[in-house]
Amino acid sequence: DEIAELARSHEADLVIFDDELTPSQQANLEKVMDKSVKVIDRTALILDIFALHATSKEGRLQVRLAQNQYLYPRLRGMWAHLASNRMGGGVGSRFGEGESQLEVDRRMVRKRITSIKRELADISKTRTLQRKQRYHSGIFKVALAGYTNAGKSTLLNHFTNAGVYEEDQLFATLDPTTKSLDLSGGQTILMTDTVGFIRKLPHHLVEAFKSTLEEAKYSDLILHVVDASNPQKEKQMEAVYDTLKQLGANESPIITAFNKIDLLNGDEILKDPNAEAVVRISGENGEGTDQLLEQIEKILQKQKLYLEKLYGYQEAGKIQLIRSHGQLLKEEYRDDGIYVEAYIPKEILGSI
Repeated sequence: DEIAELARSHEADLVIFDDELTPSQQANLEKVMDKSVKVIDRTALILDIFALHATSKEGRLQVRLAQNQYLYPRLRGMWAHLASNRMGGGVGSRFGEGESQLEVDRRMVRKRITSIKRELADISKTRTLQRKQRYHSGIFKVALAGYTNAGKSTLLNHFTNAGVYEEDQLFATLDPTTKSLDLSGGQTILMTDTVGFIRKLPHHLVEAFKSTLEEAKYSDLILHVVDASNPQKEKQMEAVYDTLKQLGANESPIITAFNKIDLLNGDEILKDPNAEAVVRISGENGEGTDQLLEQIEKILQKQKLYLEKLYGYQEAGKIQLIRSHGQLLKEEYRDDGIYVEAYIPKEILGSI
């Protein structure tokens, strides 16, 4: 009643609850409100934002799946007015008109969910195949993870000129983008921008976006981007780690990049006990990004094998493989072949 009164005094036409409402809670709240006032919960709001920003086929399907899964248990409330005023539902019918229509709608939504899941499964197979190819290539993979609007896309654009859409808004990026980046030691790595996390991420979304979010799970390193200027950053970091745990993506080493330090006043101490390294950066002006790449190279080196080998001149192609996937420390041309010292990823050991 107090909330309804508040809505009236502010002439609000929408009331949003910061938790997921059950269908009956939503129906009861709408009864108390004026007819012109709509009641939605946190999940419905996030789904609306996702629907606005989904651009790829996979992104749109993921949003539609989550929307239908959210809608299904709420259908009864939508037809309650007919069920309560039914006139018998026609000759030989056990159900009233409202209930009959409810069953029809439920069947339609179930069919839609099954159909979308089938389409997503096909896309997921392609994604898994691409992931396997990246894994077997031996190229080091970095996933950018973080709370929504922490600046992941800005950072990817800074490093790779990816041209990913970046904006000061929630969930500006829904579709993961993978780009290659050449490090100073001559090695190429892959960087993937992932969908932003959020506190109390609705279960429907975690399920629907599982194949997209799993980019973090199968990476060699997670680059956790944090908006250092946000007063809620501690809670946001907690939300990110909870989601990574939920996905089973908390095994990879983590570097935390405290972004947007250009917006900070003074030398605020920034720390993350879960990370192997912490770097202060600005994706906007590039400050600290060189130190960030140095930290990535350090972790990359830890995961490599040290190689000393003499190759015959006919095996020169293998040295090119080392150059592109590993770090070539020494290359010496001798009478009997090419002597090499290098750090290499274990995945390419069989090939060289």
